[in-house]
Amino acid sequence: MEAPHNAATLDVDSPERMQEIGRRLAKLLRPGDLVMLTGELGAGKTTLTRGLGEGLGVRGAVTSPTFVIARVHPSLVGGPALVHVDAYRLGGGLDEMEDLDLDVSLPESVVVVEWGDGKVEDLTDDRLHVLIHRVVGDTDDDRRTVVLRGIGDRWAGEDLGLG
Repeated sequence: MEAPHNAATLDVDSPERMQEIGRRLAKLLRPGDLVMLTGELGAGKTTLTRGLGEGLGVRGAVTSPTFVIARVHPSLVGGPALVHVDAYRLGGGLDEMEDLDLDVSLPESVVVVEWGDGKVEDLTDDRLHVLIHRVVGDTDDDRRTVVLRGIGDRWAGEDLGLG
């Protein structure tokens, strides 16, 4: 039986709007949440995560964690830390996360994983999958379609339209 899910589709026309979606999404997040980001290079995954960091009130500039695999941004406002993971080079999934020796408790943090498809789904029955699609055409275009798909009971009642 597939876990219940809840979905919304948002149109984005600028990096600023992508960051704003991240800020709004942050208001829904709580400790222990797993957010999976899917999108090609340059789609806006890190831009959205930067907005999440702003919305969560965490310390440190949110940049792509490609070369460090994971970066922890502690909260400045008593909320959960943001753990930003780039799973592109993680072969075995997030079992390897424990080997990264992160100075943070994942159940007490918001964990955002880029390139996590096929690697992190087994971590929890509840996750938010964010798919970012470029609008087909001119590659300089900032237009994107963002699909928010909440999977599991945790997301069943959330308003993902970010009204």
